[in-house]
Amino acid sequence: MRSALVLAVCLLAAPIHAQVPEAVDPAQIPAYRVIAPGIVAAGQPAAEMLPKLAAMGFKTVLNLRMPDEGGPANERDVVESQGLRYVSVPMTPSRFGLAEVETVEKLIGDPAAGPILVHCASSNRVGATWAAILARRGKPLEEALAAGREAGLKGGAMEDAVRRLVAESPAPRPSERACADCP
Repeated sequence: MRSALVLAVCLLAAPIHAQVPEAVDPAQIPAYRVIAPGIVAAGQPAAEMLPKLAAMGFKTVLNLRMPDEGGPANERDVVESQGLRYVSVPMTPSRFGLAEVETVEKLIGDPAAGPILVHCASSNRVGATWAAILARRGKPLEEALAAGREAGLKGGAMEDAVRRLVAESPAPRPSERACADCP
């Protein structure tokens, strides 16, 4: 009896890490990639997938699209109706600055926010943001860009925006990082 009680206490005290799928149908969520524990990069989820995100294990949806880009008009409402957190950090190559990257970095560094689905239209902006975060954490720029490409960065204007941001912005000191132990 005592063993069962100890086991129950340990299980309740242990952090609960929801698991998200390693892969999904690309027609439902394009460019879906687990890029770090609890962080998924993706393109715009199909409207019929939005009501399923909580059941998939997500706690937060982070949308990097501009409000005038289209996508499901009721995305925020559908996400929040499941009890999930919805955050919008709109960006484009010309609107890709330190404030946007730090906002994303702070969110992904919040243990209570994960697992997080980070999406834009195609995952290009997600990959750019991921590359910028990694470079600011000390990863050599070319390695950070390679990781960004794995997360969806397609090059061109978004890659140029990452290079500009990293060149213009000092990397935070380890004590200022939102998530010192993130990759």
